[in-house]
Amino acid sequence: MTFANPPQKLHSLVLAGVLALSGGAAWLLPAAPAQAQASAPARALPDFTDLVDQVGPSVVNIRTVERVAQRGPGGAPMDEEMQELFRRFFGPNFPGVPRQGRPSNPQEEPQQRPRGVGSGFILSTDGYVMTNAHVIEDASEVIVTLADKREFKARIVGSDQRTDVAVVKIEATGLPAVKVGDISKLRVGEWVMAIGSPFGLENTVTAGIVSAKQRDTGSYLPFIQTDVAINPGNSGGPLINMRGEVVGINSQIYSRSGGFMGISFSIPIDEAIQVSEQLRATGRVSRGRIGVQIAEVSREVAESLGLGRAQGALVRGVEDGSPGQKAGIEAGDIIVKFNGTAIERPSDLPRLVGATKPGTKATVTVFRRGSTRDLSVTVAEVEPDQVARAPRAREEAEPASTASAAAKALGLVVNDLTADQKKELKLKGGVRVQGAVDAAQRAGLREGDVILAVGNTEVASVKEFDAAVAKAEKGKPLSVLYRRGEWAQYALIRR
Repeated sequence: MTFANPPQKLHSLVLAGVLALSGGAAWLLPAAPAQAQASAPARALPDFTDLVDQVGPSVVNIRTVERVAQRGPGGAPMDEEMQELFRRFFGPNFPGVPRQGRPSNPQEEPQQRPRGVGSGFILSTDGYVMTNAHVIEDASEVIVTLADKREFKARIVGSDQRTDVAVVKIEATGLPAVKVGDISKLRVGEWVMAIGSPFGLENTVTAGIVSAKQRDTGSYLPFIQTDVAINPGNSGGPLINMRGEVVGINSQIYSRSGGFMGISFSIPIDEAIQVSEQLRATGRVSRGRIGVQIAEVSREVAESLGLGRAQGALVRGVEDGSPGQKAGIEAGDIIVKFNGTAIERPSDLPRLVGATKPGTKATVTVFRRGSTRDLSVTVAEVEPDQVARAPRAREEAEPASTASAAAKALGLVVNDLTADQKKELKLKGGVRVQGAVDAAQRAGLREGDVILAVGNTEVASVKEFDAAVAKAEKGKPLSVLYRRGEWAQYALIRR
């Protein structure tokens, strides 16, 4: 998500309850004849008192404690075996060795220290509590305080960093659980309310309206945007509508200062519930993947390729042996549909694929060389910590650079790929950029790039490159698909 007037950033909060309230708004009406005034519907500001009574008992405060390693001489962390070793050889008063469970030096760090305060809400009567993953991250102990001041030590059931959703469990029954709302019925302009612990102030109530839905901030999920006052300590709490139903989880704010500036973001509850069900069943979240790297399709690139409008996800690269590669997806393809659902923005694709059960066969519709085609792909499971590696360059004699008239007109010097380069890059063809100046340089091309296509025409050699440039319509920007390292992207050369 891009914001004006940098530096500006999204701040993760530390739990708090948010209640979404759908209701009326106060209108100032111009003077009118008595008859017209009598027929106008009267609207009043909403009253949140009943909602606070209804939902307040379901909102909890969450405190976390972080375990700190004991430090020995020189500041090195000591485990229990090392502590015992120092105790035996140097006695209990040696610096850094705990004595009777406490540090001998009062300035040394304790074994546990408070980490943060946030919010959450009771998901079920038997003690499952939902919050944000960043609230309980790295916590060695989680303490949940109910509205009636009872405290419980919670067990972490599971957390998902990608969606920032976590579930913890307390040993209690007969708890007041929240009601889950229907996101599809949530409307922009609807009143919403939050209850949480901003800055540790428990049971704080704030209210506002839904400012936008499906707000893309670059995170895995689209957010609900509101103007409800949310601050550090509110994260993890529920966003509730006027019917007393949870419609979201407070997660982020948009701020220059770190405090509330009128824009808050909540995770849609339908997405959060799907994650929580997997966490409760297995302790982890299983997601689908097809093994492609994607980017945005600009309006100019879409028009130059005949796509019509900016839509879909540009495939910059395809992982070796991935489902995408096996299905025939290529760098430079634009994925416009997944299982029949249109891809309007690049962020739509990972959400749709991620929600697909691994092992499922799906249809990917790609736009390639001026036409669409359907490809069948078997979705695999996301593997943690998967790092793509760029191919190593080889020492090899290269063919002489070609300064053809077509290339020179674009500001390029190109040559054919050698057989070893094609093998190393896993390419059938293309031309390698030896130099880029003027229009080509302004378009972002540089030495070492490999041009794969001009417009909607693949180029396997310098000869084919020249022919494709010659056929391109004069006076219009020329779209060039090129590869840099592992990733492919488009450039527009303005002649």
